[in-house]
Amino acid sequence: MKNSILFFAAALFCITSCNFLDTYPEDYVSPESYYNSEAQIETAMLGVYAELSTSPLYCNNMQGRMGLDADLGYEHYNTDKAGVGYYDASPADVKVTNYWKNVYIGIGRANMLLENLNKPSMDEKVRARIKGEALFMRAYYHFMLTVRYGDVPLVLSSTRSPSKEVLQVKQTPSRDVYKQIIRDLEDAAELLPDASEVVYAERASKSAAYGILARVCLNMAGYPLYEPGMYSKAKEAASKVIDMGFHRLNPSYEDVFINLIQDKYDIKESIFEVGFWGTDMGTYTTVAGMVGRNNGIYFNNSNNAEVGISIGCIRATGYFYDLFEEGDLRRDWTIADFQLDNTTGDVLPPPASVWERCCGKYRRTYELNTPKSKDKTSTNFPILRYSDILLMYAEGVAADESNNNASELTKAYEYVNMVRRRGFGKDVDSPSDIDVENNGKGALLEVIKDERAREFGYELTRKDDIVRWGEFYRRMQYVRSTVPSGSEAYASSAKEYFDGVKNRDYLWPIPSYEIGVNRNLVQNQGW
Repeated sequence: MKNSILFFAAALFCITSCNFLDTYPEDYVSPESYYNSEAQIETAMLGVYAELSTSPLYCNNMQGRMGLDADLGYEHYNTDKAGVGYYDASPADVKVTNYWKNVYIGIGRANMLLENLNKPSMDEKVRARIKGEALFMRAYYHFMLTVRYGDVPLVLSSTRSPSKEVLQVKQTPSRDVYKQIIRDLEDAAELLPDASEVVYAERASKSAAYGILARVCLNMAGYPLYEPGMYSKAKEAASKVIDMGFHRLNPSYEDVFINLIQDKYDIKESIFEVGFWGTDMGTYTTVAGMVGRNNGIYFNNSNNAEVGISIGCIRATGYFYDLFEEGDLRRDWTIADFQLDNTTGDVLPPPASVWERCCGKYRRTYELNTPKSKDKTSTNFPILRYSDILLMYAEGVAADESNNNASELTKAYEYVNMVRRRGFGKDVDSPSDIDVENNGKGALLEVIKDERAREFGYELTRKDDIVRWGEFYRRMQYVRSTVPSGSEAYASSAKEYFDGVKNRDYLWPIPSYEIGVNRNLVQNQGW
C-alpha cells in the first residue's frame, strides 16, 4: 500500500539479518554506527515491521502454502507436495525452518532497537511511540513462534556474540513465553497512539495492541495450556477496543477486501495489516507480496497481463461451503462462485464440484494497475479486523465457566449478531431475522465457532482456532471423511492433504538445522 514504500527503505537496513541461533551475523549494522538520530530510529522501526512481509512469512509461504487454513481449505499445488502445506512436514522442511529463522530476525531487530532507543536526542513522544511499536512487534513475533512450535527460546536481548554460551539457549515453557507476550503488549498499549491518530494500518496502535492481546489470551485459555483467567482477560482486552467508540464494521464485507486490494486504508475495520507496495516490476522490487497471486482465483496465462496470474493454491472444502446459511453474502465472496477462462480471463460458471473452487477474497481483477505483474501484488494482508474484536469479546464471555453476568452475555450475543448482519447485507445496528437468539453460553460458543469460520476463512486464523478449542485432529479427520472420491487432480490433492494429518500436527517440528546449532533444543513430541 501507499506507506509500504517505507518498507523498502527499511529492507535495506538489515540490523540483524542473521538467525538468532545461527553461528555469526552477516550484513550486520553495528549499533555504535547507527541509532544516532530520530530518522535512523524511525527507519530501524520500519525494519522491525518489514520482516512480516518477507517471503517465508506473510509475503508468500503463509499465503496458502503452510496448511494454516486447516479444515476450510486444502492446498492444490504440486510444487509443495511432501511438505508442510500438505501436512507432510519434517524437521528439515524448508518452510518450517525459514519461518523460525525469519521470525527470530524480527525479534532480533526489535531487541536491538529497544536497546539503542535512548541514544539520540529526539522528540520524547516519538521515542515513546516507537518503544510501544517495538514491544508490540516483539510480542507478536514471539506469539507467531509459540503457536507454531510450542516451547521456544524467549529472546529479550540482542545477539552480539557467536559464543557457545550465547547460542546454546534452552527453550522457554510456552506458558512463560505467553506471560512475556502479555507483558509486552500491555506495556505497548500504554505507549501507542489511538487508532484514530494512526494513518496507516501497517503501524501499531492501542487498538492493535489490545486486539492482539485478546487473541493471545484466548490461545492461552485453550489447548494445551488451559490457563485460568484468560477468557476474562481476553474479554477485557477486546472491550477496551470496543469502548474506544472509534471502530466500526464496514457495511460491505466485500469492500473490506477490495480496499486491501486497491490500496485504501479503513482503519476503523482493518486495525492491523501486513504492508506490501508495488508489483515488483519497477525500481522497487523488494516490497511487493503474493496476496492474490498465491491464494486467488486460478489463472495461469502469462501472456494475458490484464487479468493477473494466480496459482489458485487454496481450494475450498465442501465442509466450509456448507457452513454458510442461505443468504450469507460472505460465502460467494470467500469461496469464488466462478472460474476464469485460462486464455481470455472471461468469467465462467463455477466448477461442478465445490471442492474445486478457489479462495475468492483476494481477487486480482480488482487491482487498479495494468499490466499486472505475473508474480507480485501490492495487496495488503489483514492480521486484525474489528469483527474479530467483537467475536473475541463474545468468546471471552461464552467460554468462561465462571462468568454468570447476564448483561455481558446479552452484549456478547449482540456483537455476534452485528457480525452476522453485515455478512447478510443488513444494517449492523438493527435487529434482524437472521439474529441468533439468546440460548445461553454453551449455544453461543458453538455459534461463535462457526461464525469465525464464515468471517475469517482464508485469513490464517483457522488452524489456531481449532487447535485452541482442542478440536484440531477431530475436525481434520471429519473433513477427510467427506473428500470426494475420484481421480481428478483436486480430489487427489484434498486426499493427500487430509491423509497427512496426524495428532502431532497441532505443532510444527523444531527445525533440525536449529537443533544442530543449539544442542539445548528439544524436539516436539511425535517428530
